[in-house]
Amino acid sequence: MKTMIAQSLKHLQDELPDGVKLVAVSKFHPVERLMEAYNAGQRIFAESRPQELAAKVPQMPSDVRWHFIGHLQTNKLKLVLPYVSLVQSVDSLHLLQAISAWAVANEKPVNVLLEMHLGAEETKQGLSEEEILDLLEKPAPEGVRICGLMGMATNTDDQALIEGDFKRIEALFKGLRAKNLPFFDELSIGMSHDWRLAIRHSATMVRIGTDIFGPREY
Repeated sequence: MKTMIAQSLKHLQDELPDGVKLVAVSKFHPVERLMEAYNAGQRIFAESRPQELAAKVPQMPSDVRWHFIGHLQTNKLKLVLPYVSLVQSVDSLHLLQAISAWAVANEKPVNVLLEMHLGAEETKQGLSEEEILDLLEKPAPEGVRICGLMGMATNTDDQALIEGDFKRIEALFKGLRAKNLPFFDELSIGMSHDWRLAIRHSATMVRIGTDIFGPREY
């Protein structure tokens, strides 16, 4: 008999278009629940706290692909970069340079997305459109592969405002992809409450937690 998590994953996978990756946001959920998702076929999981990620990695199967989606402090790189296949949340040039230094020192290329500041909230992290354009005019820092953009829409029930945010990042993404930048093909937008709208605006990844695992457990 399928668990609730397995049923939720099946419904999501049935609705997601081909080519859109489902990233299961597993932060604050125990490994037992992650294993329910894994046993139902899920392989990409996302965490936002370095210590939690580092603790979960050895408890999960080795074929899990981990993404990091939280604000990453440069003094926590060693808890994250050895384990992840993608850092979705590069929100400053300083962080990008620190990741480059780690990648060179450890001889391990790091895949990243540039996080664009989308939402109206001043507290949100992220790079401006101008900063992203300026950064991508130059070669990527050594050891870093810039694979696309990530963004979080304004935290609101106003669908028109959310759609406006998604249109902005979609336009930037399409303009940059037209330049044939190496590795640049991912757009990570959309969460449990707005992923269907994100799909309509070229999302290649959606980050879903509550709709898979239910409310946070801790």
